[in-house]
Amino acid sequence: MEDFNSWKDLLNPEFYIKLGGFWLILFIIFAETGLFVGFFLPGDSLLFVSGIYSIDIISATFGSTGSDFLDTFILASAVALAAIIGNEVGYYFGRKAGSTLYKKQDTWLFKKKYLYQAHDFFEKNGALAIIMARFLPVVRTFTPIVAGIVKMDKKDFLRDNIIGAVLWSFLLIFAGHYLDKLFIDQFGIDLKKKLELIIIVIVLITTVPVIIKFLFGKKEDFSKYENHKFDEDEE
Repeated sequence: MEDFNSWKDLLNPEFYIKLGGFWLILFIIFAETGLFVGFFLPGDSLLFVSGIYSIDIISATFGSTGSDFLDTFILASAVALAAIIGNEVGYYFGRKAGSTLYKKQDTWLFKKKYLYQAHDFFEKNGALAIIMARFLPVVRTFTPIVAGIVKMDKKDFLRDNIIGAVLWSFLLIFAGHYLDKLFIDQFGIDLKKKLELIIIVIVLITTVPVIIKFLFGKKEDFSKYENHKFDEDEE
């Protein structure tokens, strides 16, 4: 088992993989939306690095199937299921109690501005937001809650939730697995030894657009949400 050495370990996907393996990965993916406190945990990079270790992860948990593809498929399928369940929990929380979040005081785990940003993202992109949000850190944590608050149709949400979760998990996990094999076979480069660089690149790709929008985008007047009321009986 890995030892916790510093807060930096919390940002390192390899730490979680070696600490808790298969089951911890699933919990983190679920927590990102199901508990809406996991936005600070590695999401995209965790899936990519999990793909690199997919054979080891499945072998240690269930025993390898003997097929790289099937082992990776099992991992991606389990992650997709955890992501789907997490989003559904976030959605139903939004339907039942989400409107009260606009009155909740900020804490180090919860910032209302993230909820506002997710609301604007959802309003701008509609149902497609559920799929797109999967690939955006922070936004994917709060978008299902917003979908619940605005009473998005349950069946439509489930459909888009499944599509987004499958695309997100399969693309990143299979990319990690097969790019690792490609780099070893073609260039003699073991991506396991370049994880810090990989994580930096993934973080930049996923967060730079969000940062640019925050710094240079039009400033939103979030006060418009402060007294907004949601009809609890609205469907």
